[in-house]
Amino acid sequence: MGRIFETRKATMFARWDRMSKAFARIGKEITIAVKAAGPSPENNPALRRIVQNARAINMPKDKVEAAIKRASGQGGANYDEILYEGYAPHGVAMLVEAATDNPTRTVANVRACFNKGGGNLGATGSVGFQFKRMGVFRLQPAGLQGDALELDLIDHGLEEMGETLTDKGEPQVLVRCAFSHFGQLQKALEDRGITPMSAESEFIPQNPMTLPESQVTEVLKLVDLLEQDEDVQRVFHNLG
Repeated sequence: MGRIFETRKATMFARWDRMSKAFARIGKEITIAVKAAGPSPENNPALRRIVQNARAINMPKDKVEAAIKRASGQGGANYDEILYEGYAPHGVAMLVEAATDNPTRTVANVRACFNKGGGNLGATGSVGFQFKRMGVFRLQPAGLQGDALELDLIDHGLEEMGETLTDKGEPQVLVRCAFSHFGQLQKALEDRGITPMSAESEFIPQNPMTLPESQVTEVLKLVDLLEQDEDVQRVFHNLG
């Protein structure tokens, strides 16, 4: 098990340290998961994964339970999951994942962010081919037998496994699989008593690009503009 590459996520803005934004994102994910497969984490793997992710960002248990209860009731919000594609400055490919109850509002806001940030919102398919959707699990390295676990998980869909760092510079083990094997690999980890720090689907760039630091700053300003929008869940790019 060696080092594994991740495109840079953190910027000078420390966006995901804004707890209210992170909680809102989890709340929408809970709503979508509950409406799709019910309110029981034991019977709903997607919801179980999201609850684990909520714990990882220290979202209070009562807030998680309240979100599940709201999503289970009548008249709750219905969110459409939409993936927007475009280019940031200097040709950086970008995918913008949104969850919205008003797609007309959201596309207008996303387009405005691209325009303000010096990028261009593209048509469906314009950059998506440059990314691969994968299941991504982040594990605490303490107590893991890395090489043995890697060999074991190959039979359950593992494609990549290696050491990397969190946004705070702490060690972690990154595990990736094709998205179609997400549930299978999630169960394999659970069966081995391993609770991931987080488990999500992510769009992994197939050909990351590098830029001078001055141009990187321009790209990350656009990322920050997008992530400040209430409907935007996550932003992926191929900036190395």
